[in-house]
Amino acid sequence: MTDRLSRRQLLTRASAIGCSLAASPLLTRMTFAQAPWDTRLVVIILRGGMDGLDVVRPMGDPAYAALRPGLRTDGAMDLDGYFALHPALAGLMPLWRQQELSFVHAVSTPYRDKRSHFDGQDLLEAGTAELGDGTRDGWLNRLLQQIPGAGRDTAYAIGTTPLPVLEGAAPVSNWAPEANLKISPQAMRLAALVMEEDPALHRALAEAEMLAETGMNEKGGRAHHQIARYAAGRLRGDARIAAFSLGGWDTHRAQSRVLPRSLATLQDSILTLKDGLGADIWGKTAILAMTEFGRTARENGAGGTDHGTGGLAILAGGAIRGGQVSTRWPGLEEADLYERRDLMPTGDVRATAAWMLRGITGVNGNILENSVFPGLDMGSDPGLLA
Repeated sequence: MTDRLSRRQLLTRASAIGCSLAASPLLTRMTFAQAPWDTRLVVIILRGGMDGLDVVRPMGDPAYAALRPGLRTDGAMDLDGYFALHPALAGLMPLWRQQELSFVHAVSTPYRDKRSHFDGQDLLEAGTAELGDGTRDGWLNRLLQQIPGAGRDTAYAIGTTPLPVLEGAAPVSNWAPEANLKISPQAMRLAALVMEEDPALHRALAEAEMLAETGMNEKGGRAHHQIARYAAGRLRGDARIAAFSLGGWDTHRAQSRVLPRSLATLQDSILTLKDGLGADIWGKTAILAMTEFGRTARENGAGGTDHGTGGLAILAGGAIRGGQVSTRWPGLEEADLYERRDLMPTGDVRATAAWMLRGITGVNGNILENSVFPGLDMGSDPGLLA
């Protein structure tokens, strides 16, 4: 897919849609596909640029506190003596102790410098080394194209299209919970694109999206709960892959207030999946939560952080090797930062995904490096799966 084409399609589709910005995309996209392996994979796209430095805090780095004097760091839960977990994820600490939760720090896609959500998300889901290389499908779909006999699991699509990460030639299905929407996902994306260069409007829209992510749908249930429950039901059957997205990670202001709510939604989604899958299937499940980029190492004047580079991937499930923060930590001194402002990425988040796919599906590394993630060097096995 090319950047220009995706924008033109967006404008064409959104121009015919009347919308009210009082609502938000509760219609979170969900896609399933059957596959001939037994381990389940859940990919969660965290839209907005999650601040990995706040979620898994490098408390052992002497430069950390000086970079963020106004952001709250109380209540952090020690992980390994160096890193500590945000208190809003306290409900996941039992998974950490059971070695069913881990993190990969200081990772990013190859995307650099412009720090646009739209380009960043496009590249994250395309899984390519750069935008505009002619690739029109997502990396999960390209994986399915390599699996003989992979078929379609029955599902429903309501007013939306599949996630780009699963778009492509391989057959997939869509489903989303019913929601009282006054704006389509396409129109919300257009509004965000228009507002991205206006800091005040951009921040307001990001907070509205986050608030709606945890809102109630027409049947009185929270959308992310319905999504996770439905995913678990499908994964107990023939489905082997589920992908969905959670918004609300664009914390330009009031991060100490905004980020905990987004983390609570992610935590609820993971725990709802665990409960819905049951012990046996949970033991064969790997969850990968990834974001388009991290955020600045320094806080800004509005009590938040701006678009950055290096970020964090979150892994959960009984199939992962938990209880570890995997990283080649670059340090946070000014000379260690990317462009003296961002966490320096020392790993490619595509390699994290590729090694998970290698262990789950058995697909050859050469195929992963050349077809699923073109241009990727997977490097050595980081031991992410149990």
